[in-house]
Amino acid sequence: MSLPDLRPEPLTPESFAPFGRVIWDDPATAKEINAGFTTRYHALATAETDADTVISLFRGRPRPLEIAMLERHPKGSQAFVPLGGADWLAVVAPEPDPAALRLFRCRGVQGLQYATGIWHHPLLVLGAEQDFLVVDRAGPGGNLEETFFAPRHIAL
Repeated sequence: MSLPDLRPEPLTPESFAPFGRVIWDDPATAKEINAGFTTRYHALATAETDADTVISLFRGRPRPLEIAMLERHPKGSQAFVPLGGADWLAVVAPEPDPAALRLFRCRGVQGLQYATGIWHHPLLVLGAEQDFLVVDRAGPGGNLEETFFAPRHIAL
């Protein structure tokens, strides 16, 4: 028996909390700086790692809207912040089980941080190529686990 299509839910701090943090312009963290010419949204996420923290640029390209694998990083968190302003998708699961998948539609101004060890699908962009600022771990030891399964389709 096949599983039903995945349908997106909005990305909110509350709905995503079991998997990590939403990176957004949260008014509760806002502080005016630079003589009032800049608003700082402070400490939206903290890098979880046992090694160096690095900043990278990922360029995501559209792919088929089906999920047939998950990955996780057992030694550090991973954060994605879109730079192109377009909506994108995030798929997560508490365990590597296709029946447990959750699909979030992220607004183009929302980033997220996957907590250490959280199962997730690689970057899913919608429509056109989009760049992301990524905060990740760089260091010795394996930090990638993958699992594969029969495809589960996404219905937008």
